[in-house]
Amino acid sequence: MKRSEINAIIRDADAFFNERSFYLPPFAYWRPEDWATMGPEAGEIVDHGLGWDITDFGQGDYRNLGLFLFTLRNGTPENLRSKQGKIYAEKIMIVDPDQVTPMHFHWDKTEDIINRGGGNLVIRLYNATKDGELAESPVSVSMDGVRRIVSAGEAVILTPGESITLPPYLYHSFWGMGSRVLVGEVSAVNDDQEDNRFYQPIGRFPDIIEDEPLLYLLVNDYADYYRP
Repeated sequence: MKRSEINAIIRDADAFFNERSFYLPPFAYWRPEDWATMGPEAGEIVDHGLGWDITDFGQGDYRNLGLFLFTLRNGTPENLRSKQGKIYAEKIMIVDPDQVTPMHFHWDKTEDIINRGGGNLVIRLYNATKDGELAESPVSVSMDGVRRIVSAGEAVILTPGESITLPPYLYHSFWGMGSRVLVGEVSAVNDDQEDNRFYQPIGRFPDIIEDEPLLYLLVNDYADYYRP
């Protein structure tokens, strides 16, 4: 992805958040020169992967195969092992109509996906087989506390206010329908380095062409700008 495209997506997303009266924490707006002044006090932001996260899954077609995320809070795998500190995570996402997040599951993370407003969110579901294939067995899911059984590969629709709980090893792919969707995620600790299993091999973070100065750092920019 070009940095100019990423900057434009960030500006557009921030405007959408404001329209929806959803507000980001102050560090969201730190410029590169602000990061240059930060010491160990900002370490949790970097170490826990908080902040702007934009991906085209390495395919170069963000509008059709991509996702916008901002991680608001997160722990670490060590927190889960020790049961100390933050053992949870929260994200806010924006999903456009027909913009697909490809089929994947998480080895460890259970997550609630919540339609926070806008259009509808469509989620296609499969159980995973032991060897990581798509199972033909019916899928049992909880949607706002109500158990529902759907066929393998069936898509469920979350209207504004509705949510679904996705346990480990449950394949899911999703996209917006009707209009742009504000999507919340509340989960166990999020580990994007080790806990994503995509059905088709695909990249999690984009390769970036630096065609203009960056606006705000993405989570995958921290290593280049943060020197505590």
